[in-house]
Parts: sequence; C-alpha cells; structure tokens
Amino acid sequence: MKIITFGEIMARVAPPGVLRFTQAMPGSVEVTFAGAEANVAVSIAFLGGQSAFVTALPKHAIADACIASVRSYGVDTSKILRTDEGRLGLYFLETGANQRPSNVLYDRSGSSIAVTKPERYDWNTILDGFDWLHMTGITPSLSEQTAQATKDAAQTAKKLGLTISIDLNFRKKLWTWNPPLRARELAERTVRDILPLVDVVIANESDCADVLNIRAENTDTESGKLDIERYPAVAKEVVKQFPQLKKVAITLRESISATHNNWGGMLYDAEKNQAFFAPLDEKGNYNPYEIRAIVDRVGGGDSFGAALIFALTTAELSEPQTAIRFAAASSCLAHSIVGDFNHVNRPEVESLMAGNTSGRVQR
Repeated sequence: MKIITFGEIMARVAPPGVLRFTQAMPGSVEVTFAGAEANVAVSIAFLGGQSAFVTALPKHAIADACIASVRSYGVDTSKILRTDEGRLGLYFLETGANQRPSNVLYDRSGSSIAVTKPERYDWNTILDGFDWLHMTGITPSLSEQTAQATKDAAQTAKKLGLTISIDLNFRKKLWTWNPPLRARELAERTVRDILPLVDVVIANESDCADVLNIRAENTDTESGKLDIERYPAVAKEVVKQFPQLKKVAITLRESISATHNNWGGMLYDAEKNQAFFAPLDEKGNYNPYEIRAIVDRVGGGDSFGAALIFALTTAELSEPQTAIRFAAASSCLAHSIVGDFNHVNRPEVESLMAGNTSGRVQR
C-alpha cells in the first residue's frame, strides 16, 4: 500500500552530544531536517514501504537541501508545494542526560506551511493513487490555515476511500493561534472536529488526557508511573466517542530519567474489542523494553506510528498482536539512533522481536 503524510518539516539545530547551547555557542552546531510526519514517511521507507510526504516550503537552497534529504531515503517528494510565502521552520534541541531533561525550543512562526492558504493544496490530485493518509495533531496546532488544511485533507481522503490515521501529538507550546483559548482547549476543539473522519488514532501515554480529556486512572505521566492495565479503558472511551474508529494505539513510556526509559505499546482493535500489548514475556505478560542508555528519544513516537502503519499494511504483519510487537520493537531501536529519522530496517526490527536483545556485534 502507498502511504502519504502531511505536515511541517524543519531544520533541527542541536549542539553535539549532550552539550547545552551555552557550552556549544559560539561554535559549531549540528543541523539536520525533521518533522513528525516526515519522520513517519522516512521510517516507512527504511522498513521497505512506499511513502510520500507533502508540505509547503519556500523557494531557496536550504529548502532544496531539505527536500533532497528526505528524497534520498526513498520518499516521494513530488507532492511538496513550493511557495514564495513564509520561511523554513526551525527547532532547537538540547539533548538531556540522567536527571536533566531534553529541551525543545521552537522557531516556526510564519513558516511556509503555517501561512499557506488551505485552498492551495489540490487534495484530489495530491492523494490520487494513495491508500493511507497519515497526519498528526502538530499540523493543526500551527495556524488556523493548517488546521483547515488538515481537515480538508482528511475529508478528501475519506471521499477517495483512503485509510486515515492521526497521531494526537499534543504540543502545548504550539497551540497559540486563538489566544482567548488555552492550548488544551484549542487542541481539543480542533482535533475533535477532525477525529470523526479518522480510522486509526495513535497517541502517547498522556495525549488522550491532554487532547480529549480521557484519562488513565492511577497514572502520573510526569513521574513516569503508569498503570498499564488502565489503558484499554482509555482506548474504549475514545472509540465510544468516535465509533467509526477501527484501532487506537498508545505508546507506553515510563521515564525513569532522560536516559533510562521503559518502553512498549498497546493496540486496541475495536472490531475484536480487545487490547494487545507488546513486548510480552514468556508467559504472555506485558514486559516493556528497558532502555538504559538512550541516545536520542526525539522521534520515538513517530517511529512507533510509522512501524505500526507499515505493519498494518503488510499482510504477514497485520494481525494485531504482530503489528504492535513490530511497532514497539522498531521504536525501541529508534532510541539508539541520533536524529529524528529512524535508520532501522525490517530485518533489524524482526531480530529484536525474536528476542535478540544483547546488542552483540553482527559479523
């Protein structure tokens, strides 16, 4: 199946290693390209799927380099809109370590995608020939224009018969385009308007609470303490409120420190009325991956969404238990990769699924 994603891609600016900007500057910083939806498209291509990415970018050499970077991984970039309006967005990342958290500073106001009028996207032409549209809650957070463009894309995709997925991806710092409303209020109002068009919802352990006010009991995501058994009830409530949904997937991150997380996921299948967890121990009980030396956790949720979509669109991986195992393993490996893009292939994911966790050198 052919998958297309829609959203913003930015230049990611970061000091080397775990340096802070006050240590690295003046001096050299590392610049790569990243954005949730582009991350998904690239990860799908690495896994062996067919993916495309659509956005709006300015007409200059840095945007050219951005497009060339995404295309170099096998992603179709022919649908990207080039415009004389706006700029390339930026985000600045300090990678955390131990008890010091990572910190993201956004500089994306007035970006090309944020100022492009929704009618500039010819969604009937853009989506022609594709089977799956993936979006996130980040795109409608950027501006009223991107919120409308996201809904327009979903409406056209629904009319054309595509499967539609959305990662709720709540970003409190971005929901500012309607000042009378607080970030969570604006997010809930906007996303609830889009969700009736969606088939698959993807979220992290706190997104459903932040965006939909649906909370897992006995859970404190800030401290990393999750009551895993409460999440099927969260998924069921999401489906109850949006009964057209086929699946709800939730990543389960327990943050012990910036460099030590427990990681896994849940997939709720509405038709089967059953929740599937991964990874599992030998007795079939949930047993998360213990990641004790995180290299880079940014983009971990995107790698989960990408692997889940790839699995659900690949016949031999599409059974719910297999799909969530594949998604959890792929995103676990993403924590060992510098940058937002998950440079991991399908055999590597399947090796981890098979229990090869020692990290021994492959000769």
